[in-house]
Order: sequence, then C-alpha cells, then structure tokens
Amino acid sequence: MDVSRRQFLGTSAAAVFVAGSMGRNVWGANDRVRIGVAGIRGRGNSVAGGLNQVDGTEIVALCDIDRNILEDRADEWEERNDGARPAAYEDIRDMIADDSVDVIALGTPNHWHSLPTMWGIEAGKDVFVEKPMSHNVWEGRQIVEAVKDKDVIVQHGTQRRSSRRWIRAMERMREGVIGDVYMGRGICFRERNSIGFEPISDPPDHINWTLFQGPVPEMAYHDNYVHYNWHWFFEFGNGEIGNQGVHQTDIGIWGIGKGLPTRVFSEGGRYGYEDQATTPNTQTSVFMWPDDTKFVFDVRGRYSFHEEGNNVANSFFGSDGWMMEGTFYDTDNNEIPDEGSEAEEAEERIAELTTGNHYEDFINAVRSRRKEDIHGTALDGHESSCICHLANISYQLKRELTFDPASELFVNDEEANNHFMRRREYRPGFEVTSYTG
Repeated sequence: MDVSRRQFLGTSAAAVFVAGSMGRNVWGANDRVRIGVAGIRGRGNSVAGGLNQVDGTEIVALCDIDRNILEDRADEWEERNDGARPAAYEDIRDMIADDSVDVIALGTPNHWHSLPTMWGIEAGKDVFVEKPMSHNVWEGRQIVEAVKDKDVIVQHGTQRRSSRRWIRAMERMREGVIGDVYMGRGICFRERNSIGFEPISDPPDHINWTLFQGPVPEMAYHDNYVHYNWHWFFEFGNGEIGNQGVHQTDIGIWGIGKGLPTRVFSEGGRYGYEDQATTPNTQTSVFMWPDDTKFVFDVRGRYSFHEEGNNVANSFFGSDGWMMEGTFYDTDNNEIPDEGSEAEEAEERIAELTTGNHYEDFINAVRSRRKEDIHGTALDGHESSCICHLANISYQLKRELTFDPASELFVNDEEANNHFMRRREYRPGFEVTSYTG
C-alpha cells in the first residue's frame, strides 16, 4: 500500500511510524536543500554550520530535548538566516514529519543515532548521521538493509572518507606500495578527566528526560548524563572508542579492506581516579581476521598524549614498509613519495570524485541521487561502528570473542549474542525494528 513519504501516526512518546515512501522529486539547479538538525548543543550545531556553508542549503528546523538550548539556537539561526527563524521541535518525530524538511542531520547522543536514521529513511528523507552510526551491532545492520532499496541518501559523519589524501593513501596501499599489509594500528590519546559523582535527582524542568532516554529503558536521572558525559555510560554512549575512536576504526577497517573481523579481544579500565562513569578511559582492542591480519586500537585518556607525534592517528605495516597518516616509508624508514605522471593522474581523478568537504559531498549526493557519490556509506558507517561495539562487548565480558561476519553473531556464545551492545531491549514506542523491505 502506498503511503505518504512523510507519514506518521501521532507524535506522542508512543507514536508509531508508518513505513513506506514514495519517489523523491528530481532536484533542480536552483532548488534549496532544506535541512533539519537534531541535537544542536555542540556537535550538531557544528554540523549545521558545515552544511549551511554549502551553496543552496538552508537550516529550516532545529530539534533538541533541552528547551533552553533549543530557544538559544533558534535565536542564533534566525540571525544567521537574515531573520528567517527555523522551526523548533522538542520531539524529533515532529521535525521528521515536517514537509518543509528535506534532509535530517543528527548530532544527537549515540543511542539516538539509529532510530531517527531509520525513521528518516522510511519517511523518504535523506540523512546525515554523526558517528557512530549505531549504538549496537544489530541496529547498524538494519540501516544497511534499509538503504539498499530506498531512494535515500545516508552519509556517515566520518569525514576522512572525503579526504583526497586518505583516498589516495588507500589506493597506494592497494597498489602494494608497502607490500602485503599484515597489521594496522590506531591510537586515540585524548585527555579525559574525572567526571566525579552526581546524586540522583529530578531532571531540570527545561530537559525532557523521557525523550533524552528514548530507546533506553527507564533510568533515574543525574546531572552527569546531560549534556556531554553520557559518552562515558554504556547505556547512552560507547566510550572513547565509540567517540573519537570511530574515526580511527573507520580508517583501520578501510585500510585492512577485509570486512568485519572474526576474533576480537579488548581489555582496560578506568585508571587514575574514581568516578561515576562506566566506560574505560584506557582500552586496548585487537581485531583479527582469518589470515592473521590484525588491527590494534589503543585508547588512553590519562598522562601522555603526544609521544607518537599525534594524539589520534593511524598506521599500517606491510612486508615492504609502513605508512603513518598517509605518508609511506620503506623498511629503512625512507619516505616513499607519490610523484610522477601516475600521481598527477590520481590527483586529477580523485578531485573529480570528491570536493574534499564531507558536507559538500553529502549535499552533492542529495542532488545527484547517486548512491555512488556518497562518501561514508551506511555500510562503511556500520562496519566502523560495529567493531567498536565488538570491542566493548569483549571488554565487558572480559574475554576473547569469536564473531561470524556473515550472520553478525558470536559463534556458540549465547551470553555475547544477548549482550545489549549487540542488540538491546528497546523502550516501547522507541524501537529500532527489523527491516524487512
């Protein structure tokens, strides 16, 4: 049965979305791409600014569960839009149902990434979803399946996918510049101090705590959950590996180029202080493939941050050399330059593939309707997010896990398969449902 591409039944906390969408109109050269942005305190407001700088775009709607932030951002964008005040929504379902919104951009907390992405897809809206694309393994796969037969553009917020430098670096690795790659490494050494302890209390009047929780079963409120420190609680965030780390796991899985791993082990802890958070501030994760290729990822939030020249970085090691952040070296540590006619041809070709600006690439894909124009596809976002979830499950269960990439299940491991970071129990009315086409 055909239904409206933006149809909802109600907008209450128990509202049910009606799946299905009609075809999207062809974009004209002068048509403005109208964008609604959710989660606008910090990252979402930066995303709004990046998208608004692309020619032919307009921020027409804003959404946040904090009414004070929502009002302040609406004032700000009214001024930036020369007096055109964006619509302001507390409930993202209302924003998605707004016919004036063509694209939704998500800067919401991690547990609020997959659900509105699925709602947007089913409403026929294009989606820019910040990293990580999902909060757990299962819901990321539902997005991958949903976009396969829908006329929607979904781009993940791992901006190195639009980097000409990184696209060329991946090409050079595939060409064998450092021989057979047997290992990749990523680091994330960002200082994270104690968040202390906050008592259980009533939420402030200006915060819609029910909507903040969304898919998460009911929890008591304390001030460390809102607005940033939710990152360090597994119910809402994914720790540092699923925060900054997704950028590096994305490069890692892109460089290894063999899909999801078959074994994972992760260990660490919260060192240097005691506080209320549950995610580790120090974590080492090892991902392994059947041919013994490995990717090692280190998170450190205390004491030393630049001893390797960078506090976030990726490197790869091969039989004939190694690469650090896109620069290649032979086994004697001499740089292997990218030069000559082949390098010039590559530069010209890659310049036709990407603008080098992740937001502009997304808007160009929205206009072209060509999924091959997407930089950071749903599958890319799923895989780079998924391995963070695998690491966190191993960390919490304190043991190595064997994973089947085909089924995306752990092998003969009921405990791991029932872990909430593989598939959680959703609050009624906020379920990410199985996509069946």
